[in-house]
Amino acid sequence: MAERGESGSKVGAEIGLKTGLLDRVGAGLPFALASDQEAAWIEVIRKMDEVYADLLRYETELEDKNTALEEAQAFISSVIEAVSDVLIVCDRDGRVLQINPAAMQLLGCRSEDVAQRSLADLLDPADRRQAAALVGAQASSDVVNLEVRFVTAHGPSDLYAVNAATRHDPMGVRVGTVLTARPIGELRRAYEALHAAHSKLQRAQRQLIEQEKMASLGRLVAGVAHELNNPISFIYGNIHTLERYRKRLSNYLQALHGDADAEEIAALRRELRIDALLDDYGSLIEGTLEGATRVSDVVKNLRRLSFSKPGEMQSINVERVLRTAALWATRAKPGHVELAFDLEPELAVMGHEGQFHQIIVNLIDNAIDAVRGQVAPSITISARRQGDDIAITIADNGHGLSEAAIDLLFEPFFTTKPVGEGTGLGLWISYGIAREHGGSLSAANRPEGGAAFVLTLPAG
Repeated sequence: MAERGESGSKVGAEIGLKTGLLDRVGAGLPFALASDQEAAWIEVIRKMDEVYADLLRYETELEDKNTALEEAQAFISSVIEAVSDVLIVCDRDGRVLQINPAAMQLLGCRSEDVAQRSLADLLDPADRRQAAALVGAQASSDVVNLEVRFVTAHGPSDLYAVNAATRHDPMGVRVGTVLTARPIGELRRAYEALHAAHSKLQRAQRQLIEQEKMASLGRLVAGVAHELNNPISFIYGNIHTLERYRKRLSNYLQALHGDADAEEIAALRRELRIDALLDDYGSLIEGTLEGATRVSDVVKNLRRLSFSKPGEMQSINVERVLRTAALWATRAKPGHVELAFDLEPELAVMGHEGQFHQIIVNLIDNAIDAVRGQVAPSITISARRQGDDIAITIADNGHGLSEAAIDLLFEPFFTTKPVGEGTGLGLWISYGIAREHGGSLSAANRPEGGAAFVLTLPAG
């Protein structure tokens, strides 16, 4: 009974919804409807309303699709009209369906004038045998390229390069061919322009390569000159000192073999400081030999540059190299600098001694320049073990480094020294050597003033 009641309520609701339509339809009837007839009539009206709503929806969708189709057609038409190349669309039998404005201008006719005409009719009689090849491609990958002439109002046209591609429907069935054509003269001019641009680019590339070679050679020469500068300066200074010692010894020997008595000879010996001279003579000779050895090593490395292989690493006594490098650097620079050593005993690093020595000389040399003009110039050289590494610090009491300089210190040709006093390669070379040895080189300002350079190398 409940179901019947619900059904009755539903029917009553439908009757209420359709009352106006039913009244309008029923008013024209010459007879009254029974209840079951009325219910059937309401169902018919409901179905009619559903069909009418579907029709309205379909009409709306159709209008939207027609609008989209019109827009697509307008877009395609605008693209076809904008194409500067000659464009010809043919069906599968080679009959012309459409041409673009560029083709109309070439042929001297409208699109409808050539519609349904054979493509061969548009070609010069001497080239019509090639029409079948242009429209004969079956697959989309089959692209035909030919050179033909067209029939114009003024006779045969210039030679055109024609590209023919197959056109398919959405189902993949071949429906025709699309041809594009461009004058050979235009293509030739474009090719010549491209060739000229390519030749110009090649010349520019060769010039850049030559410039890079010269720049590389310049950097190499500057680097070699910088590497040789310190030992040569040291040797040069020692030679001048030896020359002064030679003159003093010569004067002393002349007096010794002359008529001077013992007291005069003793006084001259004290005046010429012969005893100090003899004590210093050995270290001068040793330092000169070390400098010559360093120069020899640089030359040997330069000879092996094109096929050099890194030599074997060896354990290097840190204290010995630090003290020797400090002696070299201080003797090559004028003025007095207080040197302080704070070294842990028995420290050793793995590397190449000559290159390790070069880094330390460069760092001490730069530190001496940094403390120039200070009231009490001083440099502290320290070495500590840090895990598996040895950290060597060269600290000075100079004016320190600017923030901009710290970021550029290890760039090639950057220097804080006055013009003519530095090449800007010393720190760059030292940085590269440290990296090649598996270490690092850094710089920072000291809280108490001055700068500190820290060289870290694997322990030996």
